[in-house]
Amino acid sequence: MPEEQYIYAVARIRSKELTLLDKSALEQLLTCKNQGDCLRVLADKGWGNPDDKTAEEILYSEREKTWGLIKELVKDMSVFDTFLYEKDFHNLKAAIKQVYADKEFSNIYLNDGIIKPETIYEAVTSHDFSRLPEHMRKSAREAYDVQMHTGDGQLCDVILDKAALDTMYEKAKESGNTLFFEYAELRVVTADINIAIRGAKTEKSLEFFDMAIAECKSLNKKCLIEAALNGVEAIYEYISSTVYEDAVIAIKKSPSSFEKWCDDLIMKHIKPQKYNSFSVSPLAAYILARENEIKSVRILLSGKLNHIPEVLIRERLRDMYV
Repeated sequence: MPEEQYIYAVARIRSKELTLLDKSALEQLLTCKNQGDCLRVLADKGWGNPDDKTAEEILYSEREKTWGLIKELVKDMSVFDTFLYEKDFHNLKAAIKQVYADKEFSNIYLNDGIIKPETIYEAVTSHDFSRLPEHMRKSAREAYDVQMHTGDGQLCDVILDKAALDTMYEKAKESGNTLFFEYAELRVVTADINIAIRGAKTEKSLEFFDMAIAECKSLNKKCLIEAALNGVEAIYEYISSTVYEDAVIAIKKSPSSFEKWCDDLIMKHIKPQKYNSFSVSPLAAYILARENEIKSVRILLSGKLNHIPEVLIRERLRDMYV
């Protein structure tokens, strides 16, 4: 995309950033008595479409608005594929499980990936993985064979989750874009830590960890696996020796606290990109900011619906981009 087009696109994004929710907007939503009041406040702020009735419909519309805007501004949408590989691999897992179960399931596919879910499903049903992009074929065949021959759904997931992380990481590295690489790095780091913690608690084997944990720059895979084999405290000790030592406090507190820590870390890393007016980075940062915003609103709406105390909802809300 020519530099002058990025300048125009970034200018458009700058104006859209003014409509992003900030801390005061979240506070306003927190003071609402119930979910219905929250939805009315969001409608006043331009969220959703006139025909939307439910919280999920509003959130879906907001995601559609984000990608609709980006498609107006960028001709080659493949530059954002780093954000979408995991969705394709999710759909591949869903297709394999559906074929294995030999029955229909509703709402198991994500519709905003790179590849149409129908294409993935057809590749699985026909056992013709040449229909898939090259980066999916090997893991698709391996996961399919494991699921069909052993019924081991967990191992099927492990194979495809690792392939998704490896693909995202390699493609981000190939892009040469700092934001995409930092995003991929942090996604792999947080996934690896989660795998190590869960695996240590369930006493997984060396073979499992080697198969499940992905390579990245800022964590040493061998050291993390060695720590995981020696228990959770050993993992804490290893992580404390890295640039992610703050994660230990969040992990010890609760899984939701660690999820928040992960998302907040990504926000912290992408914020500087908003000032880079001559590349795709501010557009990519805006996409991540909107996803982060939608996630926070979903947490808040769910909390209101289930009458969760305000203090507990507040603890889970993500740091905002603005």
